[in-house]
Amino acid sequence: EVQVVESGGGSVQAGGSLRLSCAASGFSFDDHAIGWFRQAPGKEREGVSCMGGSDRTPYYLDSVKGRFAVSLDAAKTTAYLQMNSLRPEDTAMYWCAADSTCQTLLLSTSSVRFGFWGQGTQVTVSS
Repeated sequence: EVQVVESGGGSVQAGGSLRLSCAASGFSFDDHAIGWFRQAPGKEREGVSCMGGSDRTPYYLDSVKGRFAVSLDAAKTTAYLQMNSLRPEDTAMYWCAADSTCQTLLLSTSSVRFGFWGQGTQVTVSS
């Protein structure tokens, strides 16, 4: 079965850090785009970051640039989202997702999802 599984969420105070993991099962990230998304209560889902399958230059949402960083392990089976200098407005459910391209993945909205997604992990940042 092809799936991704997120882990690493939790509660942290503002200014703290968390690292989310996204493990691929049944495939590798070798030729897949990897996207990170989040949705806060009452808000639309937004794409936080995406790293293409061939061009690994990541895209970042403006509000997280300089604070969040994506990476991929050598085996290309686990992706990471390192989140530093966290703010209360970063509080949300976070998902990772995989698809052929970032162009497709980033079309995902609150009601439509492209690619395959994990179950999500909650991140809570207190002030």
